[in-house]
Amino acid sequence: MERILVIGANGQIGNELVDALVAQHGADNVIAADIGPRSLFGARRYEPVDVLDSNAVAHCIENYGVTQVYQLAALLSVTGEQVPLKAWTLNMNGLLNILEIARERGQSGKPLRVFWPSSIAAFGPHTPAVDTPQLAVMDPTTIYGISKQAGERLCEYYFSKFGVDVRSIRYPGIISYKSPPGGGTTDYAIAIFHAAQRGETYPCYLGPETTLPMIYMPDAIRATIELMDAPAERVRIRSAYNVAGLSFNPRELAQKIKQYLPQFGISYEPDSRQ
Repeated sequence: MERILVIGANGQIGNELVDALVAQHGADNVIAADIGPRSLFGARRYEPVDVLDSNAVAHCIENYGVTQVYQLAALLSVTGEQVPLKAWTLNMNGLLNILEIARERGQSGKPLRVFWPSSIAAFGPHTPAVDTPQLAVMDPTTIYGISKQAGERLCEYYFSKFGVDVRSIRYPGIISYKSPPGGGTTDYAIAIFHAAQRGETYPCYLGPETTLPMIYMPDAIRATIELMDAPAERVRIRSAYNVAGLSFNPRELAQKIKQYLPQFGISYEPDSRQ
C-alpha cells in the first residue's frame, strides 16, 4: 500500500489532487501538508510542514512511512516577479530538499517516488509555439520559468546520478473552479469567470490575441496520477513530459462568456511582467 505526502496541498493543484488520491488510496494513506492552518483541510490527515525545513519534511516522511511525495509548493509566475529572490528560494530549495531526502532514503533501502510539477513557463520566445516538441529550446523570461528549467535539470541529475525516481509534467495553464487564482500568467482564465459572476468588467493583463495552452483540472490530475502509477521502466523522460489540452486567447474566452452573460465586459491592460 502506498503512503502519499502532498506538500503544497492547499494550492490550486494540491487541493484537488488530495481528493483524487484519497479516492484512490483511502484517507488514511494520504497526508496533506502545507503551511496553512489545519482548519483549511477539514477531515483530511494534515501535517503543518514547510518544504524549506528539510528536517521537518524528513521526519514527516519517516513517521508516516511515506512512499510517494508530490512536491507542489511554489510561488508562481506573477507572484514570483514581485519577489524573485523569495520565489527562487522556495521553488529551487524546496525541490532540492525533497530530492536529497529521496536520495538518502534510496541509499538506506527506503525508496521514495517523487512528483514535481514543471510548467510551460520553462519555454520562451524561441520555443516553437505550435506542436511544441518534447525536446525544445527553453529560454524562459521569468524567475518562475527559470526555476522550472533549472528544476528539470535537477530532476534529470538526481535520476541519472543517484537513481531517484522523480517524475514531472510541464503543465499548461490549468482551469479550475474550486480554488481561486494563484498568481500564474494563465490564471486570467480563472479570474475572468469570477469577475463575470460578480458583474464586473475584467481588466485583463494580457493582450486580446495572446493565445496560451490550457488544460482542465480533472485532465491534469488524471495525467499526474497516471504518470506516478506507471512502472519506473516505462518512464523515459526524467525532465518533464509535455501535456496538452486546448488553446485560446482572452478575446475568444470573453466572447464565449458573453454568450451566457451578454453584459460582461473586458478591458485589456497588457503587463510585460506577465
